[in-house]
Amino acid sequence: MVGTPRTPRDRWVEEGLRALAAGGPDAVRVEALAKRLGVTKGGFYGYFADRGALLETMLETWERESTDEVIERVEREGGDPRTKIQRAGALTFSGDRLLPLDLAIRDWARRDEAVAARLRRVDARRMALLREMIGTFCADPDEVEARSLMAFAMAIGGHFLDLDHGPRTKAEVRAHAADILLDRPRPKPDA
Repeated sequence: MVGTPRTPRDRWVEEGLRALAAGGPDAVRVEALAKRLGVTKGGFYGYFADRGALLETMLETWERESTDEVIERVEREGGDPRTKIQRAGALTFSGDRLLPLDLAIRDWARRDEAVAARLRRVDARRMALLREMIGTFCADPDEVEARSLMAFAMAIGGHFLDLDHGPRTKAEVRAHAADILLDRPRPKPDA
C-alpha cells in the first residue's frame, strides 16, 4: 500500500507567507494553513518542530528573496547605477509578492525584537546598495547618505501616504522626486 504523499515543505512556507502578507503573524496558524492547503496538519510536523520554526523559515525566505535574489537580478540585468536603483526598488516595493510581505514584516517588527533585528539587517543591505549606486554619481558622502535615506524613505513611505498633488499624478510626483534623488536632468516641458 502506497501512502499519501506529504505536502511539500515549500507549500507550507508559501501558504504561510500569503497568510502573513494578508493578516500578519497571527494569521499564520497551522490549522488554517492546512485547511487552505487541503491537507491535515499532521504533515506539517514532518517539516517543522512547531509554528515558530515555520515563522523562522518564512523570514529566511523573505530575507533571501528581498535581498539576495533582488541584488542578483539587478546585477544580472545590468545597466547604469540609476537603472539598477530603480530596478531594485521596483522588484522590492511593487507587485503582489514582496511589497505586501515587506509591509507586514515592518508591522510585525514593531512588536517583535527578533523580527526587528532581521528587518534592520535587510534594510542595511538595501541601504548599502543605494549608497554604492548613488556614490557613483555623487562624491559627497553626506549627500550620498541623505539621498540614499530619502530614496529608501520614499520607497517605503509612499505606500502609507494618500496625498493630493494638485494637477500632478502621484506617478508624476514620484518620477520627479526620483529624478532629483538620482540627479537626472528633467525633460523640458513642451512649449
